[in-house]
Amino acid sequence: MNAEQFYRSRQADWQKLTALLDKSQQMSRLSPQEVAQMGQLYRSVTADLALAQREYPRHQVTTFLNQLVARGHATIYQGEPLALRRLKQYFLVGLPSTFREALPFIATAALLVILPAILAGFLTNWQPDASMWLLPASVQELRSGIENQELWTNIPVEERPYTSAFIMSNNIQVSFMAFGGGITAGLFSLYILIFNGLLLGGITGLTAHYDVGFELWTFVIGHGVIELSAIFIAGGSGLMLGWAIVQPGLLKRGDALMLAARKAVRLIMGCVPILIIAGLIEGFISPNENIPWPVKWSVGLLTGTLLY
Repeated sequence: MNAEQFYRSRQADWQKLTALLDKSQQMSRLSPQEVAQMGQLYRSVTADLALAQREYPRHQVTTFLNQLVARGHATIYQGEPLALRRLKQYFLVGLPSTFREALPFIATAALLVILPAILAGFLTNWQPDASMWLLPASVQELRSGIENQELWTNIPVEERPYTSAFIMSNNIQVSFMAFGGGITAGLFSLYILIFNGLLLGGITGLTAHYDVGFELWTFVIGHGVIELSAIFIAGGSGLMLGWAIVQPGLLKRGDALMLAARKAVRLIMGCVPILIIAGLIEGFISPNENIPWPVKWSVGLLTGTLLY
């Protein structure tokens, strides 16, 4: 029997094994029967490889069988589920690598929040009436309470699960707006970042003026470090998209945007679990009066350290 006859006689089993290996790498799981069949086919193909190595050592059928057996071995004897390995690869390798590549944009986004926050904080601390034109109407309603040294941070225990869920969805929405704003050449991303910076700084300055700044930041710090970091990353993703539109370099604008979009999506998807954790902290730890302030500040320090 020559190599071509050998190939034709065993081709059906090889194709079945290839199809099962392909299916095992997708999100759908193999049935118990398919797992058993894959094991049987794998053992059969290893025997075919041994025969091919002996009879047709330089033929391409032997090369094909070598690759098929190697792939089957990697799938059958892998140490952990493929989906879990991919998830670990994303968080331990892919996301940090993309973060480093996008660092100039993320740093720019951070400055677009921090610098307006410093300016607004100085203005509202020095002249509280500046909040009338600096902060939106929804925040103006909080001013009378701040003047009486009362904050809005007391969340009743029974409302905390709903509040936490609302905070998560709101933060994710803001982050996706900062990211999606990149399609406007980054202009809407700029607006979201600067607006949130003015809001953060304006409230901080106002509470500092009425001597409740420390109380506000004791509430904010636990979740704020990672929450702000996620907004910086999302905003940086939007700026990266905008830069690809404005300055595509040697690439066509569409190609530059596609390349930037792949990196930006990788970053924004990494923000989602960060914001979920921040929402849980903000809903359950930050408003809890039974937790002393050093613990809340430590939570902020610890989560920030783990993130970076």
